[in-house]
Amino acid sequence: MAGRNGRTVRDLRRGNRTAVLQCLYFDGPLSRFELGPATGLSSGSVSNVVAELIADGLVEEAGSVDSDGGRPRILLRVAPGSGHMIGVDVGETRVRIGLFDLTLTELARTERPLARARYEVDGIVGHVRDGVAEVLAGAGIGPERLLGVGVGVPGIVEHTPGTGAVVHGQTIGWDAVPLERLLRDGSRLPDAVPYFTDNGARTLGQAEMWFGGGRGARSAIVALFGSGVGACLVTPEVERGRAVEWGHLTVRVRGRRCRCGALGCLEAYAGAEALLERWGESGGSVPEGADEETALAAMLAAAYPPEGDAADPGALAVLEETAEYVGAGLSDLINLFQPERILIGGWAGLQLGARFLPAVRRHAAAYSLRHPARKATVGLGGLGPDAVTVGAAILPLADFFARGGRRAEPAPEVPSPAWGSALTEPVAP
Repeated sequence: MAGRNGRTVRDLRRGNRTAVLQCLYFDGPLSRFELGPATGLSSGSVSNVVAELIADGLVEEAGSVDSDGGRPRILLRVAPGSGHMIGVDVGETRVRIGLFDLTLTELARTERPLARARYEVDGIVGHVRDGVAEVLAGAGIGPERLLGVGVGVPGIVEHTPGTGAVVHGQTIGWDAVPLERLLRDGSRLPDAVPYFTDNGARTLGQAEMWFGGGRGARSAIVALFGSGVGACLVTPEVERGRAVEWGHLTVRVRGRRCRCGALGCLEAYAGAEALLERWGESGGSVPEGADEETALAAMLAAAYPPEGDAADPGALAVLEETAEYVGAGLSDLINLFQPERILIGGWAGLQLGARFLPAVRRHAAAYSLRHPARKATVGLGGLGPDAVTVGAAILPLADFFARGGRRAEPAPEVPSPAWGSALTEPVAP
């Protein structure tokens, strides 16, 4: 039965379970007495919900604390082994796969390096399938215990009713790739285990907002720097974040050719691939045969050598110019969205790190309107190079919480109407 606001009793119960689970997850362990004020539920509702969650194996006791003159209060927490998620980061130099328990403790991981033809679709699909099987076997976890598999990818992700996630990755040569269907075909996972696919910048943003530098902020921009550039926008209206193709914002009219084919994109100046190309064009000694992470580290060492050694002027000039482009790009985000925080992450962003930030902050402030610039802080993400993988694992976890701690059910098969089968039957002569 639905109430006047359209919510059913089932909706209310699911909402109550979600409130208690999330409160214990982020702020626990807590007692039943503390859960009431924290969730806004009555003591009776808390007792009923906690009893259900304990019976489902999702919540367990975690010791006790003394109360004022009464019996000790039992503390409750989310049971770590009550669910498992897999996070996949389809990155520029490798595919990283991690298996996590419900509290996002990593239980197993594997990495698959990518060769030059790194984004060949069948190869990526094979890496993901094999990696999922490897981490499950390594941890001794049955696939039926998974809440889902989250996958972070470069490009725009379109969710379609019939095919699932379709990836439009212009910079990597993916044109409407039906990634979810390809992962399903030949998969060793049960059909009931869902896939959650999204842009890697959004999975990074999800992780930073839950556990990293974005915690507590109502609005934030989380920027991802790798071979390319992306960003995740989080606002009160888009609480779970939205990927934005920030790397393809034009920062220079008729500028350098970007991987997407356009001229003057931010990615053509600030992505690691572009940084190394520009260093080479300036006469820099880019390590031959090295992967991008190793080569970028060499560029930074050349630009900022130990005291007493001469800096490579080409590397230093490229990095200083890049800081200005990044600052100008951030100013557009500051003026448009007025975020409280801007966090820089991704493996290249973390390598550039502290040396890069002072100049980026200075240029962002110079190109922004004063009022929103004063309110925005610019810093590094707090979760390190694994943040995209963790964020990908959060995708099925967030869905699980939204369902009140109940697993996704496969869509029921709807039988074809009788007239439909009649149309396909051969007509007797």
